[in-house]
Amino acid sequence: MGKQFVITGIGTDIGKTVVSAILSEHLNATYWKPIQAGDLENSDTIKVRSWCSDKVSVFPELFRLNSAMSPHAAAKIDGIDIQLNLFQLPDISGNLIIEGAGGIMVPLNQKGDLFIDLIEQWKLPVILVSRHYLGSINHTLLSVETLKNRKIEIEGIIFVGDEHTATEQILLQKTGLTMLARIPIVNAVDRNFIKEQAQQINLPTTKKEQLL
Repeated sequence: MGKQFVITGIGTDIGKTVVSAILSEHLNATYWKPIQAGDLENSDTIKVRSWCSDKVSVFPELFRLNSAMSPHAAAKIDGIDIQLNLFQLPDISGNLIIEGAGGIMVPLNQKGDLFIDLIEQWKLPVILVSRHYLGSINHTLLSVETLKNRKIEIEGIIFVGDEHTATEQILLQKTGLTMLARIPIVNAVDRNFIKEQAQQINLPTTKKEQLL
């Protein structure tokens, strides 16, 4: 099995899709966003396919919901029952990037199952995306503490936006996480931007890789 990660953020509109595309390009991975809520004609899967090279493959969504809202609410409107046992990992042997929907505590169904329950079920490490804004320190620390309380492995953190030393230093100090990259915010994302940023990613090598 290759490198397989769940990409989640400290909230919505953090930059998870751009980061997922960059990581997919870096790893020549398969990209999968199991739940798409709203914007079906220009979904995150469509965006990643257009931004990445042919070395990246795209796995189709499991749920395509019409309304741009929390999956539990969008699924109810569409008359769809989302259950955790339906989320089987794609049967691939290579690298895999899974993009989450919203943050880790987003509800998936009326029963109250959360996205973090899926992460726990998959037993895959998380890469956390944090974007600098007033309150992002609190949101990042809460996300990290919640993941650690579930004993979910965190591979590292990716910051989105201009460098903010005071914020980044305290977050890395308090969490003990590794900064994997800092992704700038640009007016338009294209293949060149994704390729350029993919070259800057610094994923730690495993002991097995060090021996190769």
